[in-house]
Parts: sequence; C-alpha cells; structure tokens
Amino acid sequence: MALRSDWSQRNCSMARGLDIFGDPWGMLVLREVFFGNGRFDAMKTRLQVADSVLTRRLASLVKAGLLAKQPYDDGGRTRHEYVLTAKGEDALPVLNAVVIWSEKHLQAPSEQAHMYVVHATCGQRTSSADTCTECGERLTAENTSWHSLTRSEEPVALATAPRQPDTTTNRVQGGGEEGTAA
Repeated sequence: MALRSDWSQRNCSMARGLDIFGDPWGMLVLREVFFGNGRFDAMKTRLQVADSVLTRRLASLVKAGLLAKQPYDDGGRTRHEYVLTAKGEDALPVLNAVVIWSEKHLQAPSEQAHMYVVHATCGQRTSSADTCTECGERLTAENTSWHSLTRSEEPVALATAPRQPDTTTNRVQGGGEEGTAA
C-alpha cells in the first residue's frame, strides 16, 4: 500500500522535491547516514523504528538515487550498509535548513536536545544552510560538522559520498583519440 500520492511527475519543483524529502523517516534516515551510521541495525536502534518502515525508507532513498548499498562482511556473511551518493550529498543544505529553522523557531524539550550546523574549516556555527555565516565559504559535506548534544560533546564530521576515480575521457579534436581529462 502506498504511503501517499506520487508527486514525482508534478509540474512544481517543490512538489517533486517533497516527493523525496516530505517524509520525516526518510529525512531521519539521511541524517543517520550523514552521521556515518549507515548499517541497518544501527539505524534501527538509533531511530527506534520498525524494520518494515526502515526497509521501505531505505529502498525509496536508494531508488531516488540519494543512497547506495555497499557490501561489507560482518564476519559471517555479506551484508549491506547504506552510503551517500553525490545526489544524496547534495541534499545537505535541505537537512541543514531543517536543523537551523528548528533551532530558531522550536523549543527544545531539554538542554541536550539541540543540534547545530558547524563549518569545520573555521570552527564556527552557522545560521545559513549553504554558506558559513562567519567566513562566507560554501558548506559541503566535506567541510561541515553537525553538533548534536545528545550524540557527542564535540561536532561530528559528516559522511561523504565515496569518491570515484576520475575516468572521464575527452575526445581529442580532429584526431578521434581519447585522452584522460586533466
């Protein structure tokens, strides 16, 4: 049974984006993967979510191209963990915006229930989802940390998509030969 209507073919960009980002469990799964927590059992424990719910959300994020399954050996059998793709990594400003908006407008239930977006390069909290408000540098998964007071005393560096070796080739003008791009 479908969770809701399919908005993927709507004429509105926001509607198409909400087709992916409009589900709270999906956003929380992405949060976990950005925190480096991509294994099913670890996510299930952290999120306190039913197997069926987590399985559906992971499948939808893989289908949408935000996550990929990566095999690992748990000492007895091959299992899969979930890692960001480049498309998933590009979702960072969306998650940052939710965190920043929530910190600004929603009362936390305790002093520990805070999460901050930190530009790791300059070490400062930011109030912008995509640019450090202290130094002006663009925020990426490589230079951003999240500081969740319920997780750790220090900001946690975010996971990034596995980098693929550059195998881009360019056709040389006039010669028809291929060469490796610089």
